[in-house]
Amino acid sequence: MEVIDLAGRRGLVVGVANADSLAWSAARHFRNAGAELAMTYYNEKARPFVAPLADEVQAQLLPCNVLQEGQLEAVFETLRERWGKLDFVFHSIASARKEDLQGRLADCSGPGFAEAMLVSCHSLIRMAKLAEPLMRDGGSLTTVSYYGAEKVVEHYNVMGPVKAALEASVRYLAHELGPGGIRVNAISAGPVRTRAASGITHFDELLDEAARRSPQRRTVDGCEVGRVALLLASPYASAITGEVVHVDAGFHVEGMVFH
Repeated sequence: MEVIDLAGRRGLVVGVANADSLAWSAARHFRNAGAELAMTYYNEKARPFVAPLADEVQAQLLPCNVLQEGQLEAVFETLRERWGKLDFVFHSIASARKEDLQGRLADCSGPGFAEAMLVSCHSLIRMAKLAEPLMRDGGSLTTVSYYGAEKVVEHYNVMGPVKAALEASVRYLAHELGPGGIRVNAISAGPVRTRAASGITHFDELLDEAARRSPQRRTVDGCEVGRVALLLASPYASAITGEVVHVDAGFHVEGMVFH
C-alpha cells in the first residue's frame, strides 16, 4: 500500500492560532506522516492557545509577528542553527484592519491596504527568500488563498485584491525558485469557520451559499485542507508548482446555474 511518508523531512508551519486553524490541520497531517516540525505563534497573548498544540505534534515553538522587525528572520536563523536545512513551509497568515475588512474597498486607507499586503502577501515573499538557502535539495512552499481572489465575494472587501496579489506571487515565486527544485503553490480553501473567518461579516450566509452552490452541496472542513497541504509538501506533488489548488467542494466551477 502506498502512503505519503515525510519521515526525515523538516517543515515550518506559520499561522496556527488555535485548534480551528487550517494551519493546525496541516501541522497534524505533516506530523502524522512523520515530519519534524517547527510552529510559530503571533504574540504572548496567543501563545497559551498554540503551545499545547505544538507539544501535541512535538514541534519547536517560535514567536513570529511578521510586522515586528527581525522576528521572521530570527525564526529562519533558529531553524538554520538547529536543522541546517528545511524541506517545506506552510504559510497561513492574513490580516486586515477591521475598518478595512468590514468597509468598502473604495474607502480603504493607504496604510491599511499596505498593512494587509505586508502581512498576507509580502510575508510569503519574505519566507521564500529566507527558505531558499535552506532548501538546497529542493522543497515546497504552500500558502492559503480563497475564491475572493478570483471573483467578487461580498463582504470579503480588501482581502480580495490582497489574495489576488498572493496568488500572482505564487506564480512568480514558482518561476524564480523552480530551477532550485523549490515548488510554490496555493490552496484556495472553501470557507471554514476559523478565527480569521470571524472577522468577515455575514460569514454564516457565506457558508450557506457555499453549501448551496457547490457541486457537492456542502462546505469543506479543515481536515480536507490539511490533507491537500500534506500532498503538496510530499514527493507525490513533485511536478506541481505555480498552482492554485481549489479545496472547496467544487464551488469555483459553478457559474450562472439555475435550479
